[in-house]
Amino acid sequence: MPAAYDESTIKTLSALEHIRLRPGMYIGRLGNGTHAEDGIYVLLKETIDNSVDEFNQGAGKRVEIYLDDRTLTVRDYGRGIPLGKLLDCVSIINTGAKYDSKVFQKAVGLNGVGQKAVNALALAYRAESIRDGQCKIVEFERGRLVREHKVQKTDERNGTIIEFSPDPELFGADYKFRPEFIEEMLWNYAFLNRGLTLVFNGKPFRSENGLKDLLSRKLTGAPLYPMAHLEAPDIEVALTHGADYGEEYYSFVNGQHTTMGGTHQSAFKEALVATVRNFYKKDYDPADIRQSVVAAISIRVQEPVFESQTKTKLGSANMSPSKDSPSVRQFVGNFLQQHLDNWLHRNPDAAEALRSKIETSERERKELSGIRSLARERAKKASLHNRKLRDCRVHLDSRDKRAEESTIFIVEGDSASGSLTSSRDVQTQAVFALKGKPLNTHGLTKKVIYENEEFHLLQSALNVEEDMDNLRYNRIVIATDADVDGMHIRLLMISFFLQFFPELITNGHVFILETPLFRVRTKKETCYCYSEAEKQAALHKLGQNAEITRFKGLGEVSPSEFKEFIGEAMRLEPVTLANLSNSTELLGFYMGKNTPARQDFIIENLRNEKDLVEA
Repeated sequence: MPAAYDESTIKTLSALEHIRLRPGMYIGRLGNGTHAEDGIYVLLKETIDNSVDEFNQGAGKRVEIYLDDRTLTVRDYGRGIPLGKLLDCVSIINTGAKYDSKVFQKAVGLNGVGQKAVNALALAYRAESIRDGQCKIVEFERGRLVREHKVQKTDERNGTIIEFSPDPELFGADYKFRPEFIEEMLWNYAFLNRGLTLVFNGKPFRSENGLKDLLSRKLTGAPLYPMAHLEAPDIEVALTHGADYGEEYYSFVNGQHTTMGGTHQSAFKEALVATVRNFYKKDYDPADIRQSVVAAISIRVQEPVFESQTKTKLGSANMSPSKDSPSVRQFVGNFLQQHLDNWLHRNPDAAEALRSKIETSERERKELSGIRSLARERAKKASLHNRKLRDCRVHLDSRDKRAEESTIFIVEGDSASGSLTSSRDVQTQAVFALKGKPLNTHGLTKKVIYENEEFHLLQSALNVEEDMDNLRYNRIVIATDADVDGMHIRLLMISFFLQFFPELITNGHVFILETPLFRVRTKKETCYCYSEAEKQAALHKLGQNAEITRFKGLGEVSPSEFKEFIGEAMRLEPVTLANLSNSTELLGFYMGKNTPARQDFIIENLRNEKDLVEA
């Protein structure tokens, strides 16, 4: 019988209560820091955004960020929050100066929400504002004021200092910041704000060439032609083509990384096709023009309309509130058709290289058309009896509230597949079983996907044959044994994704499942340990007489145990290309033909059992 629905069931929450009860509305998701989109990084971003907005108003050219375990401090040298309104600005929702476009032109923060969410979701929060020789400090715990200091004199330079520690009650006792994710965030700020210096624990981040520097850092091999770097008021574009498959876009609005794209990114893709067709006077297929493109676009809009508080996707908007202002789509389209066309005329060698790339993609696509049809027919027949994929019910391309939880585990062998299938969450977790070591795809063309049944079925399961827009799973988790064979399979799968679907890695969708090496238990308690150090800690806790089991492979883990480490306590290691600009050379060394250089490397680094014991 349903619960009673009467006046007593109606509740009105304070802003603080609402933020803590429904944090997803404000920061997207919680997470424990293993993913770059997890909430602890959104809290940092919301704080840095305010400092960058100050820089864009001509106040302060330096932002300092310090990480001490779980406490972050952000210090800028802007104008400082007006002292009389400091308390309101960090604690009362819908309070701020960015409703007035005269004070903050083309800012990211618009709704007076971000810093209040940081405060509400922090275990401890401290804000200090310094203006013209005076300063004021306010301190909070879990969003509640614990101390408001009186205004005091100071010799410090103007600016704002925010210090906070995310609440483990919300983000989990094991959450932690990954410096590489913070550094990637700071690089984006630097690329989009030339002249601004950001310093993270003493390490400076600064860019002189904007988006051109961004693409140079993101490219994993040599570009096919020198980069096109195009600029005008309120827009900047950098563009080239690489040697890899897929399309790679980095889009920004008012300095905000719109990881889900939006109107400006769609307009860029459309305008790129239209401009190239017009320049060459040929009706090239859009897929051939965009194949292997690597591009970045940044625009500044006076009142951007984002699809959520986390601002990862731009909705429809005009460049300014004026009725005569062009839409974002028109603005981006007109800019690209003028400036890219001019650039191609001024750079004939690059234009010829682009033409050659497009026509090579066209020939390969036509060659694949026949093979693709045969592969699809074969897949249809195989799917009737295929036991490789155990699908889930909720997918990333659905409108379900759990869509972002959608996960596919790629496992080796039927035994591991059986255990994982029996213990998974059938709503959000799918399982794809490999029959053994997959083919080494390094240096092969996309034809191998259609000729190799296993790869074709995996591509179909992911639904990425045409593009990434219809990807069915948010997380692609490689789950192999922690032995030599398992490591080799991991490398083969990562090589496959890098070769044909690099966006899956650059967009943060690929992970390695960490599985326990030991089980330490007594009759009353069981600990799963992922390292020798954790095993020793468990023995210290449970006693030296506890039973120790060494897991040799996933196939020997029972379904009931599997559930323990693919649920809320699941440990995932993200596969990233952070700070890696030579993945093509690296893959060539490890996955290419057996070269003398690799043989020498193996011989020089070979260690026998005696060496390992002594170490």
